[in-house]
Amino acid sequence: MSADRVRLLKFVADFRIGGTERQFVTLSRRLDPSLFELTFGCLRRQGDFLTHLDPAVPLYTYPIASLHSTRSVTMQMRLLRDLRRLHVEIVHTYGFYPNVFATLAAKMAGAVVIASIRDQGDMWSSMQRRVERWVLHLADAVVVNAEAVRARLVGEGYDRHRVFVIRNGVDTARFATRHPPGKLRRELGLPARTPIVAALCRLHEVKGVEHFLEAAVTLSRRFPEARFVVAGDGYHRPSLERYSAQLGLGGRVLFTGFRQDVPEFLSEVQVSVLPSLSEALSNTLLESMAAGVPVVATRVGGNPEAVEDGVTGFLVPSREPEALAAAVSHLLENAPLAQAMGRAGRQRAAEQFSLERLTQETESLYIRLLMKRRHRVPEALLTRRAGLAAKALLMGPERTDA
Repeated sequence: MSADRVRLLKFVADFRIGGTERQFVTLSRRLDPSLFELTFGCLRRQGDFLTHLDPAVPLYTYPIASLHSTRSVTMQMRLLRDLRRLHVEIVHTYGFYPNVFATLAAKMAGAVVIASIRDQGDMWSSMQRRVERWVLHLADAVVVNAEAVRARLVGEGYDRHRVFVIRNGVDTARFATRHPPGKLRRELGLPARTPIVAALCRLHEVKGVEHFLEAAVTLSRRFPEARFVVAGDGYHRPSLERYSAQLGLGGRVLFTGFRQDVPEFLSEVQVSVLPSLSEALSNTLLESMAAGVPVVATRVGGNPEAVEDGVTGFLVPSREPEALAAAVSHLLENAPLAQAMGRAGRQRAAEQFSLERLTQETESLYIRLLMKRRHRVPEALLTRRAGLAAKALLMGPERTDA
């Protein structure tokens, strides 16, 4: 038993705006500093979230152009030396490239290895998924953010006893503040009472934004005063803007790029839409619910784990813009229903998707794996934080051994 804090390295590809990166940064700032001595690792030192990192936490970069290059081997050896020099006890990686890059070095360094998979694998080839599965048989645990992801991994051959579900958390306090109305509409040049229907997401084919645009055609005929906002960015944006013009939507659809003011933005939105073709657990849905905005989402992946159909919003089939339009129409036409769903969503976000729960379950997993592998109990666990930490250890992250 040691009085030292647990030396933890959290590793991500980069710090560009995205759901994984947001959760990485947010959770890192919430971990108990009396329990964990934190270090960051990354493959590229770039992205807007760099400014959100605690400047007191060291950040090590291991730049590579490809996992297949000799430089990748050189950087992995550098990581191994750094882990040994820093006496890192736990390495937690996020996403395909960090998982594949860092796992072997972490294992060779004798650290507890935890990998996170936060998608349904649609962006990766079958070969990449096989490589990741082969590498991660070395990991002590694989953390996923939805039961849907866990089911996929188990179906692909992962050990069900090493796959843990820890769902995303949202800082509900950020959405509790009342913002002066009108800023978004003034920014977009819209009248004060214009209904806004928004899709907040990364602009990638898997997000299905073209179906949101197709639904907007139907909705524009029924609600000519409404406007449809696409808040996000990505390589798919130019083709979506062209498609919007081809559909004749003109100024009815507005592309704003990524938003750093999500709570303020959502405070002026009437309906939040997520038209994904595939999804793990969407931060957008959780943030929309925390803001009290009713949601319409496709019934794919982890979306049904977030949205209670008919209570906090509506779930519709993917690739069916008419069903999407019908659900949005129902909310725009029925303000009391929309308000009731918004309230129910805010309550659900607070009760089931809080940052406190995310932090507690993650800390619990770290400590339990450390105790299992190294028989070491941080002294802080037995003193100042004893009661809360003991409760976390008993609760643990969710795992279904079906």
